[in-house]
Amino acid sequence: MQIQENISLKKYNTFGIDVKARYFIELKNEEQIEEIFSSEVNPDKRFILGGGSNILFTKNYEGLILKNSIPGINKLTEDSNEVLIEAGAGVIWQDLVNYCVRNNYWGIENLSIIPGTVGAAPIQNIGAYGQELKNMFHSLTGYDLFKKVKKTYIKEDCQFGYRDSIFKNSLKGNFLITSVQLNLSKRPNPILSYQHVKDEIDKRNMKNPTIAQISDIICDIRNNKLPNPSKIGNAGSFFKNPEMSENTFMHLKKDFEDIKGYKTESGNVKISAGWLIEKCGWKGKRKGDVASFEKQALILVNYGNATGKEVLEFAEEVKKSVKEKFGILLIEEINII
Repeated sequence: MQIQENISLKKYNTFGIDVKARYFIELKNEEQIEEIFSSEVNPDKRFILGGGSNILFTKNYEGLILKNSIPGINKLTEDSNEVLIEAGAGVIWQDLVNYCVRNNYWGIENLSIIPGTVGAAPIQNIGAYGQELKNMFHSLTGYDLFKKVKKTYIKEDCQFGYRDSIFKNSLKGNFLITSVQLNLSKRPNPILSYQHVKDEIDKRNMKNPTIAQISDIICDIRNNKLPNPSKIGNAGSFFKNPEMSENTFMHLKKDFEDIKGYKTESGNVKISAGWLIEKCGWKGKRKGDVASFEKQALILVNYGNATGKEVLEFAEEVKKSVKEKFGILLIEEINII
């Protein structure tokens, strides 16, 4: 196990923020985790880093960064209907999607080209185009860094919510995920509830789209409206889409007739944070190297040399204007360090 010091994190976060970590360890197997427990470099302050696609660093990290790069994709069990897949926490999420698409394992094709790693997916309960990770999640395994024990969490333990889980709350920073198990379907099970997906299927005259065709459609939709982190620094959606009671939504609609809402499982109404931000005049607006992306206001971008503090200041201005205009406080979806 190699312990590095004063390492730049610029290439380890998709915002491209140039900050340093006091200590840095890249984990490629579970044996290294056991070594950390007995290592002299084991500060109280530590952060588990996956693909760095859902984080904003605002300053140097004066602790230990644990870069989770544990590999591997394996088939655990299967029958005529389902298959249980296990993937290492360091596997790039899209690599897992590609594996499942090639093998006709249905369930995560709507989550195509979401940036990040497998280990970060349950933390965030990633979701897109009518699907969420929790819908095919089976369990995960990892280490409690304080109790220094290995533990497995099943779906019911994870307290999944909208872009939320126990790993973002009571277990934040305390649990290092090593592998994730997903229960996928071997029979066609397309999720076509999202209007943009329906429109593309109709446009391409597809009657019974294959898993590969659905994945391609999702990729095309995302590529057409979202910036590629390898070209423009960003961390995807900066804010969560707000949820409110139906009564509150109807009152809001009286003042803003063109606002759209979507019923959630809980009976609340979810509205687009991007729409709110755009209505406040932020879409495409730029200050220095920070901007609200020209095609999707919900994405804040770094056009080159912005600092994390500058991105955060921009985000706070956006929040303030949305609060003043709509009375809605936007909540960050990304982690701010």
